[in-house]
Amino acid sequence: MRPRTLRTVLAALTASLAAAGCLTAAGPAAAQGRHPAANACSPSVSLTGFSDALDKTTYDGTYVGNLSALAPDRRGSVTALSDRSALFRLDARTLEPRGVIPLADEKGAALDAEGLVADIPHSRLRSSGGTPAGTLLVSSETEPSIRRYSRTGELLGRLPVPDDLRTAPDGRARVNGSFEGLTLLPGGRTLVAAMEYPLAGDPADLVRFQTWQRTRHGDFRLGARYAYRTDPGLGVSEVTATPDGRLLVLERGFTSGVGNTVRLHLADRPGRGTVLHKRLLADLADCPSLGATAKQPQPNPLLDNFEGMAVTGRSWGRLEVLVVSDDNQNDVQTTRFLRLRVRA
Repeated sequence: MRPRTLRTVLAALTASLAAAGCLTAAGPAAAQGRHPAANACSPSVSLTGFSDALDKTTYDGTYVGNLSALAPDRRGSVTALSDRSALFRLDARTLEPRGVIPLADEKGAALDAEGLVADIPHSRLRSSGGTPAGTLLVSSETEPSIRRYSRTGELLGRLPVPDDLRTAPDGRARVNGSFEGLTLLPGGRTLVAAMEYPLAGDPADLVRFQTWQRTRHGDFRLGARYAYRTDPGLGVSEVTATPDGRLLVLERGFTSGVGNTVRLHLADRPGRGTVLHKRLLADLADCPSLGATAKQPQPNPLLDNFEGMAVTGRSWGRLEVLVVSDDNQNDVQTTRFLRLRVRA
């Protein structure tokens, strides 16, 4: 999605990509955090590699870029969502595209797709008349909406959205500022969508996180709403659940002539109170660049418009986190994947 002054892009890489030739690799982090991690961005986060291998490439006639979300699945691959209404299946080891599926709304039009969840409910959550297993939930920020698709891209339905979260003039959300992040909490019962920017009339640093609860039939009904405070001048570009149900929140901004600000925070697990408190894990400008280059001014040449994020596993007692950037098909932006090791 376009930040306040320019669309930019951020990118992510799975733990297994360390073996890929396109990945610039770093040394292993210290076990259990007992010593400073190699290539540390902060005491809690280290950078273990990056890749620009997919920048300005095509697959099966489709531009591989504009990537806004990531979702690992049980088949050992990673699904990458393009905000130009396409899903790419990437090989988890090499990052090479293995398939592409177009998406469309009820009228056959493209989506401004921003959030992605691979919904694989536990068997006890399924019923004969309920939601099919192995579907995809995709948020679009133009209405906004959350639609459910089959793994082959067939539209299966959509979730209810509160009226005040709709884009103005129908609601209080700003254009290109609504559902930017989407994640499913462990257990598969609670879906969370993060607004990128405040609603009209809200404080400049307050954004809303809306939840849905899965019913006994496998569908979702509206749940609680939470307030989250962003750092000054930043918006929420992604939210991803950790294995214990807390939320990794990626905040992002852009200043012309200066570049991107990208910070990774850890927020409370939704469920208690109405405010999600957070703590800073790392400012990605403090990461080592590892030889990365930038096509426009940046505080750190590693930075770009990081927009997609997924937890892909554990290593050395830390979470392996994959981050990806949206290049907006812009010559001065890069489709870049980062691999982070996070102690949450």
